[in-house]
Amino acid sequence: MKFPKVSPQYLPRLLSGRKGRVAAVLDTDTYNEVDDQFALAHAVLSPDKIDLQAVYAAPFFNFRSTDPGEGMEKSFCEIHRILKLMGRDGSCPVFRGSRSYLPAPDSPVKSAAAQDLVARAQNCRPSKPLYVLAIGALTNVASAILLEPSIVKRIVVVFLGGHSFWHRAAREFNLGQDIPASQLLFDCGVPVIHVPCLHVASHLVTTVHEVQHFLGGRNPLCDYLVSIVREYEEQTSEDPGKRKAWSKVIWDIAVTAWLACPEAFRTEIVHSPVLTDNCTWSFDRSRHLIAQVSWLDRDRIFGDVFAKLAQLR
Repeated sequence: MKFPKVSPQYLPRLLSGRKGRVAAVLDTDTYNEVDDQFALAHAVLSPDKIDLQAVYAAPFFNFRSTDPGEGMEKSFCEIHRILKLMGRDGSCPVFRGSRSYLPAPDSPVKSAAAQDLVARAQNCRPSKPLYVLAIGALTNVASAILLEPSIVKRIVVVFLGGHSFWHRAAREFNLGQDIPASQLLFDCGVPVIHVPCLHVASHLVTTVHEVQHFLGGRNPLCDYLVSIVREYEEQTSEDPGKRKAWSKVIWDIAVTAWLACPEAFRTEIVHSPVLTDNCTWSFDRSRHLIAQVSWLDRDRIFGDVFAKLAQLR
């Protein structure tokens, strides 16, 4: 499939940190772990930088779901739970995404989420695109691009997934859930801000004690976030009940923070890699350009997130 090329007139600006408020949608596997909940709330609580127009439930499959479809449905319910705890339920449309991954590289999976993304992107201009904050499997995003390839000129995808290009393997949960969708992202020419997991977003580590200190007792949402981090520790700790060091990476706030506090990031312009079927990176300097985050300020990002959550009334 051929995709239109993004104008060189706009690409450098699209790949740099934006100043001011931008239109955005959030594509999230919200029930997968405990980080998407923080990112969703952070996006909602950053209206000076993020005009959040819709939220999409992404599929996922791990020990918290029986298949990708159930993962999507649990995420859909979790999105509504977070918005209700914030007193914002109904303030932002929420759409169900795909119940399965791409069956083939050129075969989209139709869903309410993919169709809404196409419609919203078509209403945007190349000079003022829609930012797609992707913090789950890329099925919904890739399906929208396959359904209407022209939207590659009207969106910018900020994607948390895969690892740094110099890491020995690219595979991690978001990227690896739907390899054809991930390959499409890096092949189709859409402007991409890539946030690697290991060596970049992996610095966004917190603990139950830190979350309790900054958020405990502030409001119902904060108490819920504290509780799910504590429960996740109990579910994933090797020796539940024993006093051991434990921490959790809140990966997904890297994506919302890239718009909400861009001063906390260092981003480099690089050639889009080739994601192989074996889930490794390959390189060709003749390929189009994307941006990749090479460094982030962990304390500044958590400071912004914690402050906004604690101030919610």
